[in-house]
Amino acid sequence: MAHHTTRRAFLGAVGAAGGATVACSSGVAVRSTEAALSHEPIPLDTPLPVEDVPTPALLVDVARMELNLAKMAAHAEERGISLRPHTKTHKCPLLAKRQIELGAVGVCCAKVSEAEVMVEAGIDEVLITSPVVTDDKIGRVVALSKQSPEVTLVVDHQAAAERLHQAAASEGVTQRVLVDLDVGTRRTGVATGEPALELARTIDGLPHLDLRGLQAYAGHLMHVHGHAERQARSLDALKAAVETRRLIEADGISVSVLSGGGTGTWDIDSEVDGMTDLQVGSYLFMDEQYLRIGGRSGDVFDDFETSLFVQVTAISQPVPELITTDGGYKAFASDADRPQLADVGGVVYGWGGDEHGILRIADASRPVQLGDRLRCITPHCDPTVNLYDVYYPVRDGRVEELWPISARGKSQ
Repeated sequence: MAHHTTRRAFLGAVGAAGGATVACSSGVAVRSTEAALSHEPIPLDTPLPVEDVPTPALLVDVARMELNLAKMAAHAEERGISLRPHTKTHKCPLLAKRQIELGAVGVCCAKVSEAEVMVEAGIDEVLITSPVVTDDKIGRVVALSKQSPEVTLVVDHQAAAERLHQAAASEGVTQRVLVDLDVGTRRTGVATGEPALELARTIDGLPHLDLRGLQAYAGHLMHVHGHAERQARSLDALKAAVETRRLIEADGISVSVLSGGGTGTWDIDSEVDGMTDLQVGSYLFMDEQYLRIGGRSGDVFDDFETSLFVQVTAISQPVPELITTDGGYKAFASDADRPQLADVGGVVYGWGGDEHGILRIADASRPVQLGDRLRCITPHCDPTVNLYDVYYPVRDGRVEELWPISARGKSQ
């Protein structure tokens, strides 16, 4: 079949790449053939009907995704705020470039290795949103900045800032940084107010660090149920961030960036005076977690279309009321809600182990037969994407190419 031919071509291209290597900061040479070729679409020899896609498979409804991208871009333009989308959702340079085409000022990455993929793919404006403190990762960040001066790293501790400065100075690089603020998540970040000012002063005094501004990501608020409650809590959290910005500016230190926000607060944080950009991620795909938080108009967060699905196949029926699928823990991230079928109501999806899902079909809105392909809404899109090598982009019921998930598994 076509996908088998494509796989052979993909592997052949890897072999033809000649075993190129790159040097890590530790001096260890690693093979980069797959990364070198995995940033472009992989065309299929023959278009594949979506019903013939081998399962489990990660499908993208391209028309719906494009609606989401366009809606967010229009919103940002209307509100006079920039977008800095988070690639930890899609992990795909193709999609990052599409977001930039639609006006994004750059992208975010949670990990240094994700940033390495994006820079290698030609994306220069990358913000690494998690602090790094060890010499090996600091060395990798500085190496990225040497390649692309727009790479920016968040810092939340004086010792880390000094270590980063030393590494940058040794390589003749001026490293861009943001002060990472803790606005209530209690995960990373320096306290707002005077502690943040003191850190900003330290960074401002280090000549090989270029303080661009602040990060204020309230990740703990993205899934607060109820729009009114989410709005009140987010505005309160960001009030401290804005006051910190003013405090630092009053000290004579320029703050050109105040970056934060996410999909859950996309229409809230964009109204905050002083915010410069939004780190939205899941909006282009959506998932069960987000659907349940509620929007301005009701109990369902339907601001954006669901465009990401895992397609599974019904493979066995051990008893009349149950059907087994080929999608278990290896097909879905199971840190959140269970998957929901997109096209069949009244079915409860359960886990049957690593490779299997169990559907309770007693109250199904239509019969489910062995061999049926079933689309599932992902419980949590980001870690589910991380389980797959490629997307199957669907246009008019057909798949004509594959999109490599190049930053899959980049956890360092």
